[in-house]
Amino acid sequence: MSRIFKPPTPLTAVGNSASVFLAGSIEMGQAEDWQAYVAQCLQDTDVTILNPRRDDWDATWEQTIAHTKFREQVDWELTAQELATVIAMYFEPSTKSPITLLELGLFARTGKVVVCCPDGFWRKGNVEVVCDRYNIPMVGSLDKLIEAVLSRA
Repeated sequence: MSRIFKPPTPLTAVGNSASVFLAGSIEMGQAEDWQAYVAQCLQDTDVTILNPRRDDWDATWEQTIAHTKFREQVDWELTAQELATVIAMYFEPSTKSPITLLELGLFARTGKVVVCCPDGFWRKGNVEVVCDRYNIPMVGSLDKLIEAVLSRA
């Protein structure tokens, strides 16, 4: 049975078991909740799910290092990605996903990233080049992303 951690839950209990960070389109809560779908599909597996979609997110938080809650969120996400054994990235075509693009750059060389970038994403070409250069598996659907996660978890 999977376990799910969301911010601001401390990550100290993640342990050394297989874990997947769900990086990807959120757009300040405007993107579809694809993370819930992936978590549901993984619920019968022995994997820890690190889901950054915060239940008490407040879009009015000032996005600055001085804002305690915002800083806590960003630190949680970075730590969770560093701890994860797999980072699953989803680029929803109707979004810009600047933070996910940043995270792809940060973690491309780790060997633990798998990417879903369907046709229609505004910077798919850039994502394809990065994935090709760093041998990152890239798929075109959420179901294929889940398969890629399961093959690594």
